[in-house]
Amino acid sequence: MVDPQLGDALLARARNAIARDLGAAQMMEPEHPALHQPGSTFVTLTLKGELRGCVGTLEAFRPLDQDVRENARAAAFRDRRFAPLRTGELAGIRVEVSLLSSSAPIRFATEEDAIRQLRQGIDGVILENGRQRGTFLPQVWEDLPDPRQFMSQLKRKAGLAADFWSEDLKLYRYEVQKWSE
Repeated sequence: MVDPQLGDALLARARNAIARDLGAAQMMEPEHPALHQPGSTFVTLTLKGELRGCVGTLEAFRPLDQDVRENARAAAFRDRRFAPLRTGELAGIRVEVSLLSSSAPIRFATEEDAIRQLRQGIDGVILENGRQRGTFLPQVWEDLPDPRQFMSQLKRKAGLAADFWSEDLKLYRYEVQKWSE
């Protein structure tokens, strides 16, 4: 179940982390007991409906409060796909925070078997082949609703050919709770 109070606390911390680095005004940050527990988040920034940054962690290794702040700053200033966020863009940025569950391996015999097991709109997927790794949040299903296309684009994101397949390929699934401004 999505906890709206936790969402308010995470969104405020994400926005404030960015605002602080830009020297802009900050908002009040509501408290929540979950903030002190380990957690993994992705922070997605959009500007005028277009992606402006998205960075996160796949495994919980630090307190949720710290994780969301670090990922917000990374999405705003260190996502290699975009120039660092400028002060003039801050007011137009929309912040989304996704809180990830633990990941679980997907057991499969073939690519078809793997694709059949994907739960459209529910599963975030991590793909690994040796040192190459990529993930798509469950929200990506909105833009890539076909499971085969989803898998092909995930392979490309991991630096593999869209038609790549190997016995060594590993897949993991996770779910998210998400909140948006």
